Formats: sequence, C-alpha cells, structure tokens
Amino acid sequence: MPRLPKLSEDEVAKGLASVPGWKRDGEWLERRYEFPTFPAAIAFVNRVADAAEALDHHPDIAISYTKVTLRVSTHDAGGLTANDFALAARIDA
Repeated sequence: MPRLPKLSEDEVAKGLASVPGWKRDGEWLERRYEFPTFPAAIAFVNRVADAAEALDHHPDIAISYTKVTLRVSTHDAGGLTANDFALAARIDA
C-alpha cells in the first residue's frame, strides 16, 4: 500500500466515523476485541496478520488471554493516514 500524507483533523474525524468501535489515542487508532476463548483470540490475530500483510501495513498487537488490542499508526508519516483507516476497515470486514 503506498504511503500517504498525515491526515488533517477533519479527515481523521471523518475516518473515525467510517470505522465504528475504533477510537483515537493521540496519533494512533485503537480497538479492543474480546473473545470467548484464548484459541479464538489467536485465530483472530492470525486473520489480522493476513489482512495486514495484504495491505503491507501492520498494527501493534497486544494479547491478554481472551482480549486483543490493536493499535495502528503510520510511523513514517508521523500520525494517522488513509492507510490506517483502510487497515481498520479491513480488519473489521
């Protein structure tokens, strides 16, 4: 996925409206998911890995038993870009 410029505050607000459940934490998008079992959480992480590889844009992932927290930002742009919202939408699809 090509690297894009950092989004304006208005563009970030519009992007957030397009990915329900995700929140902004500074220069990051973040979402926490809960699953009934540890294997279900790991299966989800594996699906996220496939989506991230397909877009060549990778989240930070924290796994705590049945809870998975994803954080996305475009490091080389210094904040949120369209790539971050594209990955968030793909993960939720």
